[in-house]
Amino acid sequence: MSGKIDGMLQFHRVALGLRAARQELLASNIANADTPNYKARDIDFAGALQGALSGSAAKLPLAATAPRHLGGTSGESVPGAPVRYRNAVQPSADGNTVDMDVERAQFAENAMRYEAGVRFVSEEIKSVLIAVQG
Repeated sequence: MSGKIDGMLQFHRVALGLRAARQELLASNIANADTPNYKARDIDFAGALQGALSGSAAKLPLAATAPRHLGGTSGESVPGAPVRYRNAVQPSADGNTVDMDVERAQFAENAMRYEAGVRFVSEEIKSVLIAVQG
């Protein structure tokens, strides 16, 4: 039974994980709005979700030059998606490509979609509990 429930919620687990990772990237962009030469970063959410669900998620291994090096992420990808640099809408004199209007809008939209996903999962779990109890 738990395998069926897990399968039913897999899409939402993957989607919420990607939304959370994207939220961190957007928050980082906002936090670095005044940092010279900072390049705004984002992921292609739809492509990342499709890749994660199909099992062909992009994985970037670190180059280990010594056998005792630890594995990890290079910071250039989130699980299932390469991080891309956002094109500057209006270039700045200090080389920073963060546009606060774009970042705030993307942050708010992503937060709203994350909240909707959490609510949907919550309703799915409630319906399973009702079916099991009743």
